[in-house]
Amino acid sequence: MIEIHPVEGLPEIREGDDLAALIAERARFADGDVLVVAQKAVSKAEGRVVRLAEIEPSDDARELAADEDPRRLQVILDESVRLVRTRPPLVIAETRHGLVCASAGVDASNAPAPETVVLLPEDPDASAASIRDRLRALTGAEIGVIVSDSFGRAWRQGTTDVAIGVAGIQPLHDLKGVRDPAGYELHATVIAVADELAGAAELVMGKTAGIPAAVIRGVAARGEGSAKDLVIPADRDLFR
Repeated sequence: MIEIHPVEGLPEIREGDDLAALIAERARFADGDVLVVAQKAVSKAEGRVVRLAEIEPSDDARELAADEDPRRLQVILDESVRLVRTRPPLVIAETRHGLVCASAGVDASNAPAPETVVLLPEDPDASAASIRDRLRALTGAEIGVIVSDSFGRAWRQGTTDVAIGVAGIQPLHDLKGVRDPAGYELHATVIAVADELAGAAELVMGKTAGIPAAVIRGVAARGEGSAKDLVIPADRDLFR
């Protein structure tokens, strides 16, 4: 049976906070558990916060901003390696991590102060690995860690959380060659396990409840890999 436990009582995360230690004080871990941590908490601890007062918008940012703050659009441009689609002030961009998402992951919601925005971690996989190592040292438990963020999806309403950083779990489960109960051999079925776990954890974390982490127990997800494995290669991307 799969259980999902919210990690409650965490304070507002600030730059330099020992996020793993704060979680360890409020959660119990067993070998095989998976900790899902919201990207926003990780980014705040790592100091990935920008004050808009320090940003000078370019002409491109002013054009993209329409009626919104061009300084925020400049931060989005700075975090982007490619603009995939724009409809001012909306921007879908590819980040340096290879993620394609709204606003290059730049977000003002749940920011630590007015007139600030939060960026994605520099290396979400490294962030997940660091939290995993720290929790192992603190608790002795061998767990997996997912750094999650909310993504929209083409042709689907609403957002769901996905894995942007992974450590200690196998992010994909390849079923190619497995036969279904009718004997049909699967040829192209690969399950995005890390994304499914991130989405499941969001059910108890929420967006406004102040719960940036959850522990998932009872799922067999141990393995190696990174969130980069979840990004579709360019040669297989029909929409690039």
